[in-house]
This record gives sequence, structure tokens and C-alpha cells, in this order.
Amino acid sequence: MSGQEQESRGLSRQLANRHIQLIAIGGAIGTGLFMGSGKTISLAGPSVLFVYMIIGGMLFFVMRAMGELLLSNTNYHSFADFAGDLLGPWAGFFTGWTYWFCWIVTGIADVIAIAGYTTFWWPDLPLWIPALATVAVLIGLNLVTVKAFGETEFWFAMVKIVAIVALIVVGLVMVFSHFSAPNGAQAEFANLWDDGGMFPTGFMGFVAGFQIASFAFVGIELVGTAAAETKDPEKTLPKAINAIPVRVALFYVVALLVILAVTPWREISPDNSPFVAMFSLAGFGIAASVINFVVLTSAASSANSGIYSTSRMVYGLSWHSDAPPWFARLSSRRVPSNALYLSGVFLLTGVVMVMVGDSIIDAFTIVTTVSSLCFMFVWTMILASYMAFRRKFPERHAASKFKMPGGIVMCWVVIAFFAFLIWALTQKEDTLQALLVTPIWFVVLAIAWLLLRRTPVQKSRISAFREGRSEF
Repeated sequence: MSGQEQESRGLSRQLANRHIQLIAIGGAIGTGLFMGSGKTISLAGPSVLFVYMIIGGMLFFVMRAMGELLLSNTNYHSFADFAGDLLGPWAGFFTGWTYWFCWIVTGIADVIAIAGYTTFWWPDLPLWIPALATVAVLIGLNLVTVKAFGETEFWFAMVKIVAIVALIVVGLVMVFSHFSAPNGAQAEFANLWDDGGMFPTGFMGFVAGFQIASFAFVGIELVGTAAAETKDPEKTLPKAINAIPVRVALFYVVALLVILAVTPWREISPDNSPFVAMFSLAGFGIAASVINFVVLTSAASSANSGIYSTSRMVYGLSWHSDAPPWFARLSSRRVPSNALYLSGVFLLTGVVMVMVGDSIIDAFTIVTTVSSLCFMFVWTMILASYMAFRRKFPERHAASKFKMPGGIVMCWVVIAFFAFLIWALTQKEDTLQALLVTPIWFVVLAIAWLLLRRTPVQKSRISAFREGRSEF
């Protein structure tokens, strides 16, 4: 694609450094931390700290690979672009549409969750009303300008940060003041190892922790989707990516360490948020209301990110004829409105589900596992693209100012880790069901690609790739 065509793509670089930093934080702090960590602790005990550290560490290398690729050619607007350029047009098609599917599935779950959280304050309100209102508000915000999305995500992320920092401060005060719970349990760091050590549930309990914790990290790659609308990406992207280990350490590891120090792990309920439990122990009567608001905000943040990222991905796909051409049209505010409406229509599935479903919550494990598996595919395609980049463009890698640490070796280490995660998902019946259902999506994509590749445009793209000619 020529520079003139790139310019005509027309996306507006309105996201400032503070937007990108908070989008990165928001992506790294999933709703799973607030609501799912109780179940993870009950399965893995204190070893949950290592679970989050390992997942966060592995995904840091995925983000570094993505960062080096995006900055190696600023004509790349997303990872679907560089996958298509480095692995072939099929890879861009599969990566882009799978990423779209990931966020649609996650977004539907978020819309349903938001509707459920509102019953805390308005138990008699029909669930379809807050679900529909959520979709309408988020589409409205994203239609204004990309800056409106960035500003909304900035404040959503701030709510999560304030809640976690408050928990850490309150928890540390309880530990150092030797707080005693009504049942006699004392807050102390020894709670981390006094009841069965750091791995009280054994190796398989440790493995079970990965099943739930992996979903908490979906969205960590969002800064890559926002690259095309970022001011000065050469400075802002490396800052956001390099801060991931510190943010995982603070927002996941330190927060959970404090929770485990205040409350022995066996006393943490798998069905309730450990954040609510700890604030309640501290005597904050409004803890349930506050954390419910934080979790609702976290789900809204995730749905907001989903609408944004899916619309940009479909917009990019349409530029390569991997999606209908009308999705490449921009509004007068330089927003891909048609692509936004497509995402909004699919998110309305969540509204239908809360209208007709009886026990939607039971399907959440399957939905989130499908999403995790598809995100793993996208992350693997980023690593595969990086390995192809190193093979095809050694001179661009040599000139890079943001090289991936560990290079090819770490790519294989992370891919092996993803294989371990897939094996972990086979160990429970509900996640195994999702694992068996997920291939249906790739069968659908394969059929679509076999039909699409026969079109003149795709034949030309495939021929150009085989001859070594780049679209970018």
C-alpha cells in the first residue's frame, strides 16, 4: 500500500500518551481480577501469585514482539496488517477476523455482566434495559471521535487503579496493625505459607489456576490496535509495553498478596469477590456497593475496548478486501462508523440473551474459555509473524530501537507455554467443552477464505506475496 493510500485511510492520531498508558493498564486489569480471583485462589492457594506472574511475564514477550513489528514499519496499523504482510494474506484474514470474534464474544459477556451488576441497586429492573442502554451509550461514545474513546477508557482505568491501590493500602495497614478477624484469624504475611505452603493444592491445583487467570489478561494487546491512532507511536508504544511487568506485579501480584496475608486462603470464598470481603472485614460498610461499581466499570471498560478494537480491525480488513468495502468508510469525524455499527449489532446478542435466558451465568465459563483460546491464537500469530520478520528482514531487525528480548528463542518458549495452557483447559469438563467447540470458528473461517481467495483482488495479493512484493 502506498504512502498516499495510507494517508487516505484517514484514521486520526488523537490518542495522547496518557490515553495509551491508561488503555494499556485497562487492558492489563481484567474483570477477572475483581470477580474471578476468589475462585482462582480456592483452586491454587497462594501459588496463584506465581500463576499471574508467569502469564504476565509470557505475555510481556508477546507485546515486545508486537511492538518491534509495529515500529519496524509505521504503515502497519495493527497485527492483522503485519501478519498478512509477513505470513501471507490468509494470515491477515484469519488474525483479523479471529480478533474481531474474540472481542465480540467478550463484549457479549460484558454486556450481560453489566446488566447483572445493575440488579445490585435496582433488583426489579428488567435486565434488557441496562443491557440495551450499555450498547447504545458505548456506540454513541465511540461515534464521536477516537479521543472520546480514549478519554472514556482513561477514566474507566482510573477507577480500577484507585480501587486496587486502596485495597493494597488498607490491607497493609491491617497486616502491620495485626488485625484480627471475628473468627480469630490474624492478618500476617505468614498466612501465605502457614497452611500447606505456597502450593497447598499440589501441582494440579496450580495448573487449575491457569484456566481462569488466563482470561483476566485478554485485552493486553489493545495498545497494538490503537497504534494507528496514537500520537508519536515511537515514544508512546515502548513506554506502554515496557510498563507491563510493573503493572502486573502491582495490580495483580501485590493486590493478591495483600488479600492472602489478611485472609487465610481457605477462608476466601470462590463465589464472591475477595476485594469486597477484605473491605468488609476492614469495616467499610459500603464496600459491596463500591466494589460492585468498580466491577461494573471494569466490564464497561472491556466492552468499550471491544467496540473500539473490533471496529478498527474490520475497517483494516476492508482495506485489504478481507471485508466488504463499505466498512472502510469514515464519518466526518474520521471514525469508521459502519464498522462500529456491525460490532454494535452483534453486541445486541447480549441483550437478547438476558431477555430469553434463565441461567446465563452457567455459560460464562464456556464463553470466556472460547475467548481465551481465540486470543491465544492471535498472540501466537503475533509470534509467528515476528519469526517471519526476523527471517525476511534481518536488516530491519538490526536497525530496530525496540528489539524483543530473547528473540526467536523466547517466541518458542511462549508458544510452548500456550500449549501448556491448552492442556490445562482439557483438565476440567466445562473448559474441555469450550476447547472442543472452538475449532468450529476456524472451520467457518477456512471455508470463507477458500471462497475469498478466488476473487481477482485476493489472487493478486497472493501472487504479490509469493513474489516478495509488500503491500506496505
